[in-house]
Amino acid sequence: MNNNMMPNLKDRIAVVTGASRGIGYFTALELAKAGAHVVACARTVGGLEELDDAIKALGGSATLVPFDLADMTAIDKLGGAINERWGKLDILVANAGVLGTISPIGHVEAKVFEKVMAINVTATWRLIRSLEPLLTRSDTGRALILSSSAAHKCKPFWGPYSASKAAVEALARTWAYETQRLPLRILSVDPGATRTAMRAQAMPGEDPETVPHPSEIAQSLMPLLGPEQTETGKLFIVREKKIVDYRMPE
Repeated sequence: MNNNMMPNLKDRIAVVTGASRGIGYFTALELAKAGAHVVACARTVGGLEELDDAIKALGGSATLVPFDLADMTAIDKLGGAINERWGKLDILVANAGVLGTISPIGHVEAKVFEKVMAINVTATWRLIRSLEPLLTRSDTGRALILSSSAAHKCKPFWGPYSASKAAVEALARTWAYETQRLPLRILSVDPGATRTAMRAQAMPGEDPETVPHPSEIAQSLMPLLGPEQTETGKLFIVREKKIVDYRMPE
């Protein structure tokens, strides 16, 4: 894969969750630059409107869909609405997620644990269920599921987030194997440390200038979304700019 190659996504339809800020915001911008019509999903209406203005300034187009990923019925309706308007979907970037709290597992409140699982895992499954029929109608359907190195490192005090991202990768891999005979290609993505609000919440004493800006991550994701990228069921590590295989425990 040529990591410097930006795909031509003219007339492609792309869904981005968590599009009002961070990696989602800048990925939506890059998609619009490449010619895609962006279906931008997020809770924050103001952030979506700022994104819309930025996309229009580029000469691109977007459809804003403000909703909370905890609203599972809204996820189902998203698939229905895209089907009625376009009849297919070319790209999914499942980016939205929450951190929860950094604390010992036994100290995590039930409502916090349940929210992390609902937003990071259940909503991802619901997106897959709602959007898969549309993605399989594309001649080059592409899906990126945002994960984290936390899925593998399992550092102390990161239990709920680590568990949720491990589950997300399991979903992505299973989905990829189920659809490997189709044109649809699915990858998990480890973006690495990024200058986002979630990172600031997790690392409050860190100098944000020491980690990459989300616009850099977004640019690294673009080559994964074109027809030239044909790997599926694997993990893209942004820092290393390479796609890696999974393997059994040793």
